[in-house]
Amino acid sequence: MTQSVSARFGLGQIVRHRDAGFRGVIIDVDPVFAGQPGATGPISPDQPFYQVLALEADGGFMAYAPEDALEHDPDLAALTRDAERQFFTIDKGGHHAPRAQAIH
Repeated sequence: MTQSVSARFGLGQIVRHRDAGFRGVIIDVDPVFAGQPGATGPISPDQPFYQVLALEADGGFMAYAPEDALEHDPDLAALTRDAERQFFTIDKGGHHAPRAQAIH
């Protein structure tokens, strides 16, 4: 029997990493950890993992984070209007997606 996994966050959703404190936008979702077995250490690999594009004042970076470490971030102030226009398309619902990838 196959176990069904449901992701808590969707593409384009703005999240905050609880431990590292960065804010970013979800740009991809894996239903479980997609790296080398055992590479997550004490973090369970049997949960959704997210590619997060984190934007900071001095630029951005990509992070691969487990669902347990992320929380919804309603504070859109972390994303400036200039960054929105430069990096993302925004649908009528306010969901952000990288310009190179359509909102699903």
